[in-house]
Amino acid sequence: MSNLDEEAKFRKLFISNLVPLYVVIPSLTWILHDYFATLEDEIRYIWSQQRCPSKFMYFWIRYYSIALLIFDVTQIHLFSRPGITSDVVCVAFDPITRIAGAISLWSVEIIMQLRVYALFKCSKKACNIAYFNGFLFLLSIAAFFWVLVHNVMRRSALIADAIHLPLPGCPTINAGIQWAQWVPATIYEGILFSFALVKSLKSATHQAKTMRRISLYSLLIHDNILYFFVIACLLVFNNLMVVGMTHIPWFSFGPFHAAIGILTTRMLINLRKYTEYTIRGGLNTSDIDMMQYPHGDQSTTMANPENRVDTYELSQITAVGSQRHFRAHDVEYHARSLPGEKEKR
Repeated sequence: MSNLDEEAKFRKLFISNLVPLYVVIPSLTWILHDYFATLEDEIRYIWSQQRCPSKFMYFWIRYYSIALLIFDVTQIHLFSRPGITSDVVCVAFDPITRIAGAISLWSVEIIMQLRVYALFKCSKKACNIAYFNGFLFLLSIAAFFWVLVHNVMRRSALIADAIHLPLPGCPTINAGIQWAQWVPATIYEGILFSFALVKSLKSATHQAKTMRRISLYSLLIHDNILYFFVIACLLVFNNLMVVGMTHIPWFSFGPFHAAIGILTTRMLINLRKYTEYTIRGGLNTSDIDMMQYPHGDQSTTMANPENRVDTYELSQITAVGSQRHFRAHDVEYHARSLPGEKEKR
């Protein structure tokens, strides 16, 4: 009976180790496909932008995500070869892969903190929210490392019975408190999403009361909520894989890394697109920084006539800061100034 139990455990471990081998290649293919699908937009909207933090962050997320997937593919398929893995190698590479993925996630969360700051229009309230989110961000990083150290110290004993088995790679065993590895990041992502959701509900309520048309600002809020929500769902799904009590197998970090990189780069490209469409034929968008805002919140007190689209200072809508101030740009006003619109009138 014990031999049958051991054979069943070995079969389960072997199948679990095969899943990442089949999943990580499509993950790399997915992110490379998205890269070439959006390369034209990147050249048009990102390369034309002047040097600024947002441009650096975009290229960092874009190409670090691709490099991370290449690392995942190399590591998983190299370790599947006989004689490569050992107790020391498996214990050492477990935290390396987690930290490499965490760097990508933390970079995205920094961008999302700045997006929340942007959604609250850089007001004094936005500054207080930014300090609060920054504190929670550091707290989530500290919790991540505490759980990581705790798991690394027990990893050798956890895989001791399986490391000698002829498995394709390191044993995919998740036990102890490994389920808690991504819980701090998931909670923090939920908090960021709640801030964006609250702002969206307030904006929708205001527009319903005033019977105004949907503004560029509202579109940006809804767009951000979509990305925030999907990333939060990815973190929850990742936690369910690690728990081991569900029927969801361990897919490796490949799909998670690919999805995070694709979502974030598309969000930043869309922000530039909104800018381009808003001031088409007007201001040069290469001077606008998507990540930082100028100090001050003059636009929050600016009155908007009812017959105009409710927009705010352009740099406060589409970005999180620039070293220059830009006057408010009205979407409808610029649309009316186009040749085609003049002929219609």
